[in-house]
Amino acid sequence: MTDVLQKAVQTLHAGGLLLYPTDTLWGIGCDATNATAIEKVYALKRRADSKSLILLVSGMEMVSRYVSRIPDIAYNLTEAAGAPLTLIYPQTRGLAANVPAADGSVALRIVQHDFCRQLLRHFRRPLVSTSANLSGQPPPATFAQISAGIKDGCDFIIPEQYEGNPTRKPSSILKIGLQNEVIRIRN
Repeated sequence: MTDVLQKAVQTLHAGGLLLYPTDTLWGIGCDATNATAIEKVYALKRRADSKSLILLVSGMEMVSRYVSRIPDIAYNLTEAAGAPLTLIYPQTRGLAANVPAADGSVALRIVQHDFCRQLLRHFRRPLVSTSANLSGQPPPATFAQISAGIKDGCDFIIPEQYEGNPTRKPSSILKIGLQNEVIRIRN
């Protein structure tokens, strides 16, 4: 494990916040099973805690640990996705109480970013992934566009050279139901 990866995992285990690159945008992240860390994310972003968060996972095996029942359509949508896709699942388990939306659903994205995949493999829990901006502000497309306040509020910043080739735009979001219904939330 590289020093950067080790420091990131240690930060997450300690309840700290990461500023890290994903397959879409730079994100603020923390352990999705740690309610106190999640409160820090909401405070840093100045975001209402009634707005739910997207979580990154390493694959369907990790999804199955945190979703009560996976609708069959989830496998088809995941396999067919040609770009980053977040699926909102109807029921969750094993996450911090302040992660699920009011209806008990949770938004998960199987990440397609080398560093994030390694981080998830070593951390073995979902990561919160919310854009690195204050609530209501446009998400920064590059590391240079992230405000000093956001950078200062994170406990560890992944070096910019780990960025890879992000899409520089948010993922598409689909909400799926137990009867395989699909609702488009964001293109």
